Amino acid sequence: MSAVDSSDFYEKVYEVVAQIPHGKVTSYGAIARFLGVESGARTVGYALNNYKSYDLDFDIPAHRVLNRLGQLTGRAYFEGDTMRERLQQEGLTFKEKYTVDMDKHFWDPFALVNK
Repeated sequence: MSAVDSSDFYEKVYEVVAQIPHGKVTSYGAIARFLGVESGARTVGYALNNYKSYDLDFDIPAHRVLNRLGQLTGRAYFEGDTMRERLQQEGLTFKEKYTVDMDKHFWDPFALVNK
């Protein structure tokens, strides 16, 4: 992906993340695949890291994006244990302290196509 189209890609990431249903999570890789960038998981992470630098008319539930194993790898970007607490408030269950049960709670962005 070139630097020229990264902002457009970032905006697409935000649009997908905004659609993740309450009580569900998805992965960086699932978002990248949905957007047609098979090996773009890391770029999805960069987009989420840069979210605050965009002037958007909506908030995104970035706490619902995890790594492929269900681990809260983005929790360093949330104050304290906020990411885990938000997921627990939404009713998600954990296999380990910072690992969501992806079998129960995974949301596939391709569900957007079938709406």
